[in-house]
Amino acid sequence: MCNEEQLTRWAREGLSRRQFGALGVMAVAGAACAPVAGDDSAITLPAMAERDVAFTTASGTMDGWFVHPMTRPAPAVILWPDIAGLRESKKDIARRLAGRGYATLVLNQYYRDTRAPIWTDFADFAGNGGWDRARAMRGKLTAEAIMSDARAAVAWLDAQEEVDTARGIGSQGYCMGGPFAVWTAAAVPDRVRAAASFHGGGLVRAGERLSPHAQMPGTKAGFLIAVARDDHAKAPADTEVLQAFAEKIGRGSTTQVYDGDHGWTVPDSPAYAPAAEAASWDDLMRLYAANL
Repeated sequence: MCNEEQLTRWAREGLSRRQFGALGVMAVAGAACAPVAGDDSAITLPAMAERDVAFTTASGTMDGWFVHPMTRPAPAVILWPDIAGLRESKKDIARRLAGRGYATLVLNQYYRDTRAPIWTDFADFAGNGGWDRARAMRGKLTAEAIMSDARAAVAWLDAQEEVDTARGIGSQGYCMGGPFAVWTAAAVPDRVRAAASFHGGGLVRAGERLSPHAQMPGTKAGFLIAVARDDHAKAPADTEVLQAFAEKIGRGSTTQVYDGDHGWTVPDSPAYAPAAEAASWDDLMRLYAANL
């Protein structure tokens, strides 16, 4: 789960927004120069276009942000942010995906309460009452609500000329978005063929019918369950359950503990760990190449 104590301590001890921002700049710079999985050559980025979007759901109007390569219709990816929501660091991850050939939709999971952005970065979130505000909003984000939102997002993507509807859709989520990525695969199994959770919390919920791990076998997706080392240390049994599910499902699925703490993949997080992030990114690219 999100490490509230750690983020609050960073804010209290005076980690300035400039320091948070410097971490983010370094992360994005590293991402832009990352090699293709299995290839040491640098990436030549295609021309890309991006725009704010909004579409109707069963609960109202959901806003988001869409980036895509301009060269041809592309397989789509839905990106669910972490607890701090849709912000520039998530857009940078989406731009990186578009550079690899994926039309990427970043969603505002809090749209029932307000449009994005709510916080500009993790420093803003941690230092300005983010936890209390997020708790009040996230109570509405049940499995049923997210699956309904996922169906609306897939329908919107399939109506876009930039999306190759002959290819499967990917879904990836961070922290609280990790379960959302799995629920997305369960909500639209004929379209969502790959799902990745990065340091996702609450993937194994004993006794819950819609526990994300219990939904995995009924999908048609391959899965990457990327576990933070500190999350694994707190709940090793959950990792074992997820590893067993990944082995049973196949389709390139894997559950792996990475050498980074919770938040290691997020560019504006002080927990960002470049080497571990690069390893999990290459695993994500392999998952998408095999299933989309």
